[in-house]
Amino acid sequence: MESRIDSSQLSGLAPEIISISNVNLSLGTGAARVHILKDISLRVAPGEAIGLIGASGSGKSTLLMVMAGLERPDSGEVVVDGTSFNALDENALARFRGRQIGIVFQSFHLIPTMTALENVAVPLELAGVADARARAAKELAAVGLSDRRHHYPSQLSGGEQQRVALARALAPEPEILLADEPTGNLDERTGNEIVDLIFDKHAERGMTLVLVTHDPALGKRCNRVVRLRSGHLDDGGDTVNAAS
Repeated sequence: MESRIDSSQLSGLAPEIISISNVNLSLGTGAARVHILKDISLRVAPGEAIGLIGASGSGKSTLLMVMAGLERPDSGEVVVDGTSFNALDENALARFRGRQIGIVFQSFHLIPTMTALENVAVPLELAGVADARARAAKELAAVGLSDRRHHYPSQLSGGEQQRVALARALAPEPEILLADEPTGNLDERTGNEIVDLIFDKHAERGMTLVLVTHDPALGKRCNRVVRLRSGHLDDGGDTVNAAS
């Protein structure tokens, strides 16, 4: 399924669903403290697919964590769907993230003592959704895992575990899907299947997608490519390289 939307479709969409302004972030302590993100500004339109590309250590995964509210910047502002993260305490931020943002990590992060169905139902149950199990079953069916819903993570292949993780991220019907190197622990064929599934869901649901990858070929499937080098966006500000 084709996931691309052209720039003319995006240009009329306002305000931005993600707005990052002059963000700086350092991690570590003392002499080991490292300036990871350096005066980053970025705007993302609703429904857009953005590829964050850069070498290992360039700051792309850290930038994704800032977008998710999992890392607080030292300075600057992150506004998602009109809400400034600066105005939220940790509990309010967690509730906002649970409603608005789905995250898929490289390492799956499934709960080993829960079945696939239970893993997908977790965010729905935390949000107080009455039919959490039914919705979880529907999401597992949408990623092709109806027949594996009662299996535990240890009984699933890597590709199946990532499908469960994707179903869990999509279950709350978020406005934004963040994917951090989602194929990093998978073989090439399985990784391609997962990427196809992510782009299919992006197209079907009209979500905003931010995909962190070191692979330029994956970035080219997005509407825009944003390249990071040593904590800086290439060419500064919101300058991006459009996908061909």
